[in-house]
Amino acid sequence: MNQRATLAPHVLLVEDEPAQREMLAYNLEAEGFRVSQAASGDEGLNSLREDPPDVVVLDWMLPGVSGIEICRRIRLRPETRGLPVIMLSARSEEVDRVRGLEMGADDYVIKPYAVAELLARVRAQLRRVRPSAMGQVLEFGDIALDAETHRVTRGESLVKLGPTEFRLLAVLMEKPGRVWSREQLLDRVWGRDVYVDTRTVDVHVGRLRKALMAHGGDDPLRTVRGAGYSLG
Repeated sequence: MNQRATLAPHVLLVEDEPAQREMLAYNLEAEGFRVSQAASGDEGLNSLREDPPDVVVLDWMLPGVSGIEICRRIRLRPETRGLPVIMLSARSEEVDRVRGLEMGADDYVIKPYAVAELLARVRAQLRRVRPSAMGQVLEFGDIALDAETHRVTRGESLVKLGPTEFRLLAVLMEKPGRVWSREQLLDRVWGRDVYVDTRTVDVHVGRLRKALMAHGGDDPLRTVRGAGYSLG
C-alpha cells in the first residue's frame, strides 16, 4: 500500500444494493477516501474485524445481520465503541430515526439522498476522529502539526521530520493520552498490506523523539512498558 493510501481516511460502506454501493464508492474514492465495500451484514462485520475503518456508512436493511444489529455490536465492543456510524435507511418516520440514533448511529440519512450531502456528513464525522487527515492543524502543548503544508513546529522552531515520522506524529496527536500498541501503529502508519517488523516502530519513535527534542523541551512521548506508546 502506498503512502497516500495509508494516510487516506478509510470508509467502510455496507450496502446491499449494487448500484447504490458502486455509486457511493466511486464518489467517496473521488474525494480521496479509501473505501471498503460489503454487500451484507456478515461481510460488514468481517471487514470491521479485518480492516477497521475510520467511519462506517451502514444501510439499515441488509441480508443476514441487519444494520441496526451491526450498530449495536459496534457500540458493545471497546475497540469500536467510538467508531462513527452513518445509518442509511428508507425509513423516514421519526420513530425509526430515533431508534437508529438510540442504537448508536451518529447520523441518520434518509433514502433517497443527495450524494453531496452524504459526503459532507462523512467529512463531518472524519473531522472528529481523523482531524489531520481532513487537513486540520493539530496542537498538543507547544507542538503544532499542519497536515496540508506537512509542517511541524515546536514553539518557534521548525521540526524536521521524515514522512514516516510525520505520519506517526499525526496518529499520536489525534488522540493524546491514548496508548497505541506497536501493531496498531503499524496498521495506521505503514498499512496492513506492508510487512514491517514491530521493532521498526521503536526505531521511528526514537527518531521522532529526537526530532521533537532537537531544540529543547521535555520529552512529549511516553513509552508504556509492555503496551506501546502515547503522546502525553
